[in-house]
Amino acid sequence: MVAVTAQYPFGICPHFHGNSRLISPETEFYSVNFPPRIGYSRLSLHSKDHVAEVYSLPFDSDFSGENETTAILDAIESPMNLKNLSTQELKQLANEVRSELSFIIAKAQKPSRSSLAVVELTVAIHHVFHAPVDKILWDVAEQTYAHKLLTGRRQMMQTLGDGHPVSPPDFESEFDPFAAGHGCNSISAGLGMAVARDFKGKRDRIVAVINNETTMAGQVYEAMSNAGYLDSNMIVILNDSQHSLHPKLEEASKTPINALSSTLSKLQSSKFFRRFRELAKGLTKKFGKGMHEWAAKIDEYARGMIGPPGSTLFEELGLYYIGPVDGHNIEDLVCVLNEVASLDSMGPVLVHVITKEELKVGDNQMNAGENKIMEGASSSDTIRCGTRTYSDCFVEALISEAERHKDIVAVHAGMGMEPSLHLLKNVFAEKFFDVGMAEQHAVTFSAGLACGGLKPFCIIPSAFLQRAYDQVIHDVDRQKVPVRFIITSAGLVGSDGPTQCGAFDIAFMSCLPNMIVMAPSDEVELSHMVATAALIDDRPVCFRYPRGALSVMDHSSGSGIPIEVGKGRILTEGKDIALLGYGSMVQNCLRAQSLLSKLGVEVTVADARFCKPLDIKLLRHLCKNHSFLVTVEEGSIGGFASHVAQFISLDGQLDAGIKWRPITLPDNYIEQASPTEQLAVAGLSGNHIAATALSLLGRNREALLLMC
Repeated sequence: MVAVTAQYPFGICPHFHGNSRLISPETEFYSVNFPPRIGYSRLSLHSKDHVAEVYSLPFDSDFSGENETTAILDAIESPMNLKNLSTQELKQLANEVRSELSFIIAKAQKPSRSSLAVVELTVAIHHVFHAPVDKILWDVAEQTYAHKLLTGRRQMMQTLGDGHPVSPPDFESEFDPFAAGHGCNSISAGLGMAVARDFKGKRDRIVAVINNETTMAGQVYEAMSNAGYLDSNMIVILNDSQHSLHPKLEEASKTPINALSSTLSKLQSSKFFRRFRELAKGLTKKFGKGMHEWAAKIDEYARGMIGPPGSTLFEELGLYYIGPVDGHNIEDLVCVLNEVASLDSMGPVLVHVITKEELKVGDNQMNAGENKIMEGASSSDTIRCGTRTYSDCFVEALISEAERHKDIVAVHAGMGMEPSLHLLKNVFAEKFFDVGMAEQHAVTFSAGLACGGLKPFCIIPSAFLQRAYDQVIHDVDRQKVPVRFIITSAGLVGSDGPTQCGAFDIAFMSCLPNMIVMAPSDEVELSHMVATAALIDDRPVCFRYPRGALSVMDHSSGSGIPIEVGKGRILTEGKDIALLGYGSMVQNCLRAQSLLSKLGVEVTVADARFCKPLDIKLLRHLCKNHSFLVTVEEGSIGGFASHVAQFISLDGQLDAGIKWRPITLPDNYIEQASPTEQLAVAGLSGNHIAATALSLLGRNREALLLMC
C-alpha cells in the first residue's frame, strides 16, 4: 500500500507500465509528507525489481497558493514601497516573500535553499538602499529571486514552471546593473562601477552580495585586494550560509550569532566608532610611524579576538569588517545597513551576514526529504526521481573501473554537485576531492595528482571549465600530463539558459595540440570511454556528456571496454545521404533516419565518437559512398564540424564532389526553455536534421512539411 499525505487536497492517478502490476507483496513503500503549497507532478517508488510512479495533482487545477494572504507583498510594486514600512511590517513582508517563493520555486522545480535563505537580507537591502540609483549586484542568480519579486517582476516570476519561460532580456530590468552568473564577479564589477562613479563625481552606493561558496574562487580575493588598494566606497555583503567542504560538517568551525555579536556588529558599524577609530589613527600617525604600526597591530589583534575566525583576512585585504550579523533578524540588518549606508569616505566595507538555508518559518518549512530533492534538482530541468541520467551511468562506470585501477581518483569543481556524484563521493571516500568553485585549482591539482602517479578524473561542468582554460593549456596540455577531463552539462541546459550552457567546450578543447577529445552517443559508449580514458597515460583526454535523462535506456551496459582512439562506427547504412553525429546528437540523427526512411530516403548514420583525432578512414568512406554529408553536434561553430571541414578540404573530398552541410548551435545565446524547445530553436531536433537532408536532396516541399 502506498500512503501519501498532504496538507491540501489532491488526487492520485497511478500509471502502471509493463509488469509493474506484479509488484511483490514484500515491496516497502514510505509515506511522503507534502509541505503546503509544494506540489509534485510525479514521485517514483522503487523496489528491488520494480519501479512505480505516483502522479499527484491538486483537485483545483488553478491552485496557486493564494489561500495564504500576501497583503503587504501585493502592495509592493517597486522598492520605494518598502521605505515607510515598520520593522514588524518588514518581518511580515519577509514571511510573505518566502511563502511566495516556496510555491514558485516548487512549481518551477528549481533549487530553493539559497534563494529562501536571503529573503530577510533582500528585504533589508531594499528598505535601506535606493535602487536603481544605488547599484545592487548579486554573485549568484539563484539568490536573486526575492530581489526580482520586490522589483516589479512578481508576475514574471509566477510564470516560471508554466512551460513558457521568461527570456532574460525581459526578465532583467534597471534594478539589475550587472547580470548574475556563475558567481565571484560581483565585487569586480561593483568596484569598476564605484571607480567610474568617483570619476564622474556621483554619490550613489554600490552593494555587492556574495556568498561563502563563491569565496572559494580566486577572483573574489583579487577584487577585494584591489578594492582595498583603490579605497573606493563600496559595500560587500557576505551571505554566509555556513556551507563547508569539510568532510565532517559537525567538526567544521561555525560562526556564532548571539546578543554579544549583535551588539558588537552595531558598534562596529556606528558613526561614533568609525570616527573614533579614524581619529585614533590620525593621532598615532603624529607620534611617528612606529607608534602608528604598533596601534594598528593592537587594533587588528583586538578585532581578531572579538571577531569570528578569519575576519582579519578581510582587514588585511583592505576591507573594514563588520559582523557577524544575524541574516534573519530584520531589525539588526536594517540597523547595520543604515549605519553603513550613511558613512561617507569609508572605503570598502564587508558586512558578514549569517543565514540558514533550512530556516523554519511558520508552516513554510520544507521537510528534509524535500530539501534533499530540491538540492539535487539544481542541475536538472525536472525532478526525475528514478530516471537514469548520463551522470548516473558515468558514476557506475567509474566505480567499476576503479575496482580494476586502484590509482583512480576523482576531483570535482563547480557550483553544487549532482546527486549521482554524491554517491561517487561516498564510495571513493578519501579518493574524492571536491574543491568547490575553484576550477583553476582543480585542473592544476589534478595535474599534480597525475604527476604523482595517480589517475585523476577531473569532473567539471562545461560552463565552469571555461574559467580554468589557462590551466588546461599550460599545466596540462602543453606538458602532456594525463589528466582525464569529464565535462558535464555539455550542450543546452534547459531552464538554466545561457548562464550554464556548455556550448564551447568542443571548440576550445579540440584546438589543443595534445588533447584527445571524444563524446559518447549513449550510456554504453560512455562506459567504454571511461575505460578508454583510464588506460591513456601519455596525454590528456576529455569527453563530454549532456545534462538530463538518457535517450536510450540500457541497464545492461556493465563495465566498459576500451575502444581504439580515433575510431568511429557506422550504425546504419544507406546510399542517399550520410549523417555523421557527434556525442548525444547521434540519437537525433537516428530519429532523422527513421523519419527519412518513411519518405523513401536511405540514410547512413555514423557515430564519430572522436573529434580529435578524427576517424579519417570513416570520413573517406562516407565521402566516397555518398553524394551528401551532414555533420551534427550540440556545440558552437568552430567545433567538430570545423575539424571535419579542415580534413575533407585538405584531403580533396570537396573537390571530388561531396556536398557537406554542418549543423551546430547557432551563433547566439539560446535563452532558457525546455530542452525540447531549445533543440528546436537550435535546429538540432530530429525533424530539423531530416529537413536539412531533404533540402540537400532537392525535396524542399517535404522539408517544409517536416518543420510544420
